[in-house]
Amino acid sequence: MEMQGAGNRKQGTAMRNVVGFSALAATLVLAGCRQDMQDQPKFFPQRGTTFYADGRSVRPQVENTVARSQMHEDEYFYTGLKDGKEGDGLPLPLTPELIARGQERYNIYCTPCHSRVGNGAGMIVQRGYRPAGDFHTDRLRNAPLGHFFAVMTNGYGAMPDYAAQVTPEDRWAITAYIRALQLSQNAKPGDVASGGHVEDLHAIAHDEGMQPGFADPWVLPGTAVYGTPDNQDHGVPGQAAAQAPGAAK
Repeated sequence: MEMQGAGNRKQGTAMRNVVGFSALAATLVLAGCRQDMQDQPKFFPQRGTTFYADGRSVRPQVENTVARSQMHEDEYFYTGLKDGKEGDGLPLPLTPELIARGQERYNIYCTPCHSRVGNGAGMIVQRGYRPAGDFHTDRLRNAPLGHFFAVMTNGYGAMPDYAAQVTPEDRWAITAYIRALQLSQNAKPGDVASGGHVEDLHAIAHDEGMQPGFADPWVLPGTAVYGTPDNQDHGVPGQAAAQAPGAAK
């Protein structure tokens, strides 16, 4: 009986070993046949393919489809252009809040080059960066509003585009503020509402106790007048800084 029991134990152990090895072998076989995600058929960007007749893996957009949030039906609002030309309208209601928003965005993104008064002699220009556009030249005072929006959107000369940093709404707000800034530095009696008057900035500075020359035009260090031929890369011919003949008060 003892010999028979020992034989049964050995037989049971052998069976367990066989089952274990069989399971291990099956696992190895199945693992060898497994197809991970990296092995599945797919297209690689910018690589060719034999699946399509033209050999391109990147397919063109379906006609008349646009990406979500990029419908942009109002072409002028998003480009500043009408029929390919710079327009002169403001596609947003002109309100004090819009001007205040434009001033805030202008002070953040524009003053390093164009300065707070818009004469193109901002702090980084004073430190050697390429001269920026002077908003107070006759050409830019008469430029349509769409010009400023288009320049912010696409860049111009040495100026990069700010489409990624500034939303279309804020670009129009800045555009409106630039026009107000131009008016503030070139105010005339006809621009002032009834009952108001225009004073020379030099007189205002004197009355406020400012030091002599406070209201004079800003100039770049080492130059007699602001402006160099490099300004033409910004679309601004070399001219003197904004003279600021008067300000509404």
